[in-house]
Amino acid sequence: MTTISAQRLANIFVEVADTLVDEFDLIDFLHMLTDRTASLVGASTVGLLLADPHGQLQFMAASDENTKLLELFQVQNHEGPCLDAYNTAQPVINADLREAEARWPRFAPRATTAGFRAVHAFPLSLRKDVIGALNVFGTEVGGGLDDGDVQIIQALTDVAAIGLLQERTIRRGEILTEQLQGALNSRVVIEQAKGAMAQARGISVDEAFTVIRGYARRNNKRLSDVAHTIVTDPAGLASIAAF
Repeated sequence: MTTISAQRLANIFVEVADTLVDEFDLIDFLHMLTDRTASLVGASTVGLLLADPHGQLQFMAASDENTKLLELFQVQNHEGPCLDAYNTAQPVINADLREAEARWPRFAPRATTAGFRAVHAFPLSLRKDVIGALNVFGTEVGGGLDDGDVQIIQALTDVAAIGLLQERTIRRGEILTEQLQGALNSRVVIEQAKGAMAQARGISVDEAFTVIRGYARRNNKRLSDVAHTIVTDPAGLASIAAF
């Protein structure tokens, strides 16, 4: 794990826990969670899947585009560490992808081809409620997580799960599956907006998302609302792209 001060670590936990606010934006929260986890773990990227109303995992957030594609591959092929962590409610720790082909015959070769060497997966759960899983992908050979790393990342995912469940119960009383379904619908629009912004500015999809997210935060707008403007209003796209 990258050396990090106790104050910085405490701030990350407070940020993840602080979900009970007006206009809580689930998509932005999940991206923040992947970004903060990635910042804790050196040479790694992070992806996150949540269960839909039918109990099937769906891609929700990733720290970069390459990881997003790998997470989608997991979902489409119904195998991988995130699915194992979700189905068993137990973490997958320090799995060597070069030796994992028997366990994940499709996923492991795809992950190694993408440049990853190790993978870890942590369930997002509160007691018996498992609502998703978070993947940490490492690019370095032998760059495993120690016990302290595992405890911190699992604690971070636990806090996130508690926050999501509290937001459901206290803020609106909605059932979690309805909240997640709405987020899945927003995800489609956000992906379209990323492509449109990347084309408009001649930048990568990752850079496009940074532009969109930054605009939403600076203007106190929901990420999904900004994305909807980008894909439905050419003038709005031009205005946002100019920032």
